[in-house]
Amino acid sequence: MKDGKDFSRGSTEGPEIRLGLVGIGKIARDQHLPAIAADARYRLVATASRNDMVEGVPGYRDIDALLAAGHQFDAVSLCTPPEGRADIARRAIDAGLHVMLEKPPGVTTDEVRELVRHAAARGVTLFASWHSREAAAVDAARDWLAEHIVTGGRILWKEDIRQWHPGQEWILERAGMGVFDPAINALSILTRILPARFEVEAATLDIPSNRSAAIAAACTLRSAEGYAIEADLDFLFGGSPSWDIELATDAGPLALRNGGATIELPGAAPHAGPNCEYPRLYGRFHALVEAAEIDADTAPLELVEQAYRIGVQRPSPPFAF
Repeated sequence: MKDGKDFSRGSTEGPEIRLGLVGIGKIARDQHLPAIAADARYRLVATASRNDMVEGVPGYRDIDALLAAGHQFDAVSLCTPPEGRADIARRAIDAGLHVMLEKPPGVTTDEVRELVRHAAARGVTLFASWHSREAAAVDAARDWLAEHIVTGGRILWKEDIRQWHPGQEWILERAGMGVFDPAINALSILTRILPARFEVEAATLDIPSNRSAAIAAACTLRSAEGYAIEADLDFLFGGSPSWDIELATDAGPLALRNGGATIELPGAAPHAGPNCEYPRLYGRFHALVEAAEIDADTAPLELVEQAYRIGVQRPSPPFAF
């Protein structure tokens, strides 16, 4: 596990990592491929995907074909849906490869912890990435909060599934987590900026009659210090998305908006930084590989598991893309 070193802002220098990319979907094209192309320390050797390829790069249908092709790899980055990702990761680890996991790192925390044990036994890096922790204002929020007392807060994480996840049927299967697929980004930020451990005290889950996962949810998170964070999560939200965390403190309110890109502090104008989440993730992965470290925090995933375990399920109308 990570031992306190901050690898989030890695150097742009260092040995080359020969990389395989598994799962060529929306997130890979929108974020992973541009970040890899912009980092001279990475060379994309080949890809594996059932449905797509990257022009000019050898492509294979699955991880087994990729590994059998004879390319020389150092690491793989996995961008597949969560279900089945652990099996792909185990195959890569067995091949002696370092592994980076898109969020969420698995379907269950037990699955991820087993991967940690497996990677440690093989002596390779496992990086369970949480891209929203690398948003521009997250570190500033964490530093400010370290000097103040939090008394409560709320999460407003609302977006239109049809806009941001068009046709992604898997996301409303139980393993896809439904509205918690985007909302786990908020939970990853919350568990980064605050040292308190949280538990889900109550949850209400709206599950379409033809689906297995929630399309909206309301949760109360209780901190070890006793204050509550109320989460309002909606996958059918029209208009501009709301990706906000608002906290009450002894010095006034703090807000992180736009998924952690913008910070609002008492007496100061809002401050926004550039979107460098995935370049920072790949910088972090490179540093972890060089340091032979494993970083696989499961705190956000634990909260999702708790919400589904204790949540009151309310049927909602059938959903179709």
